[in-house]
Amino acid sequence: MGPLAGVTIIELAGLGALPYGTLKLADMGADVIRVHPLHEVPTGERPGERHSEFDRGRRSIAIDLKSPAGVRVLLRMIEKADVFCEAFRPGVCERLGIGPDVLLARNPKLVYGRLTGWGQDGPLAPSAGHSLNYEALTGAIGSIGAEGMPPIPMLQVFGDFAGGGLHLAYGVVCALFEAQRSGKGQVVDAAMVDGVMSIFQVFYGMTRGGFHTGPVGTNLFDGGAPFYNVYETADGKFVTVAPIEARFYAQLLDKLGIDPASLPDQNDMSGWPTIKARFAEVFRTRTRDEWDAILGGTDCCYAPVLSFAEAGTHPHNVARGAFVPIEGSIPQLRPMPRLSRTPGEVGTTYAYPGCDTEAVLGEFGLQGEEIAGLAADGVIAW
Repeated sequence: MGPLAGVTIIELAGLGALPYGTLKLADMGADVIRVHPLHEVPTGERPGERHSEFDRGRRSIAIDLKSPAGVRVLLRMIEKADVFCEAFRPGVCERLGIGPDVLLARNPKLVYGRLTGWGQDGPLAPSAGHSLNYEALTGAIGSIGAEGMPPIPMLQVFGDFAGGGLHLAYGVVCALFEAQRSGKGQVVDAAMVDGVMSIFQVFYGMTRGGFHTGPVGTNLFDGGAPFYNVYETADGKFVTVAPIEARFYAQLLDKLGIDPASLPDQNDMSGWPTIKARFAEVFRTRTRDEWDAILGGTDCCYAPVLSFAEAGTHPHNVARGAFVPIEGSIPQLRPMPRLSRTPGEVGTTYAYPGCDTEAVLGEFGLQGEEIAGLAADGVIAW
C-alpha cells in the first residue's frame, strides 16, 4: 500500500543505524530482503517467535558472501533490485567483490546506499566508532546539558538513528526519484557524522551569528531560558514549558498565578535566573497531574515529561492511533509520517535469519535443483 510499493531493496545485515533506515523504507512499502551471513542461521530447532519490531517488514535470506558462488547469487539478485544497502567499513564490499563499480555495472539503475560512521574518506574513515563519538565530534552533545555539568549521552538518537538511518533513507529515496528521470543509479554516501551536523545545521548558523555562544545551559534552547525549560513538580516528576512568544508567555504567567510586574522582562537575559527560580518554586507546589489539568491543551506550550511506557497510553497519542496491535502482540508504533492516499503499513517480521532463503531466491530466477545444490555446498541457508 505504501508509496514505495514495488521497490526492491537488498540489505546486508548490519547493526543499529542501517536496520533503522531500512525499517523506514519497509514501513513505506518497499520489499526489503535482508542478507545474513550463514553463521547467524540458528541450528537445531527453529524458533517460532518473531524477531523484534526493529526487524519488521523484511524477509531474510542467508548467503556466504565470502565464497565466489555466494557473490554470484547476490549479483543475480542485484539485476532485479532497485536498491542495495550496506554498512561495512570503507573497502570491505570492494574486497568481497560487491562494491559500487561491480554492482552498478550489473544494474546501471541501482541505488547503492552506503552507511558508515565517519564516511567513505577522511582520516577517521577506517576507524571504529559509535553514535556517542559522532555526537561528540560534531559539537552536538557538547552543547546539551545543565550548566556546569558534563555532556549527556543521547540514547544513540542523533548519531545512529537520525544522523545515520534517517539520512540514509532520505538519500535512497532522493536517488530513486532521480533514477526515474535519468535511468541511472548512483552511490549514497551516508555518514553518521555528516548526518549529526545536518541535524544541528541551524545551531552552527546561530553560533556564527553570535546568538548561541554562551556556556552550555545559558542559551535560549539549552535550558538557559526560564520559558524554555523543564521543571520538577511536587511529586518528583517533571513538566516542560516553552512559551517563547510573548502572548503565550503571558498566558503561562496567568496560569501560574504570577504577576508579570513582579518579574524581570521576559527577554532580559540577566533576569533569567530570577524568573527560573520563581517558576521552579511555583511548579513544586503541585503534582505533575495537577499541572496537566491546569496547563494541558492551553497555549502555554506545555507538556508533561513522560516515560516511554506512559507515552503509549497518553490520550493524545491514543486518539491519533500512534501505536497499533500487530499479530496479537504488544502494539507497535505505526509508520510515520502519515500519508493520506498511500499510507505506510506495518509488515510482518521474519522468524529467524535465513528463513526465507528458498522462497526469495526462487523469485529471483534460481531453480529448485540449483538452490538445493547451493545449500548442499554450504553457500546458502536451507
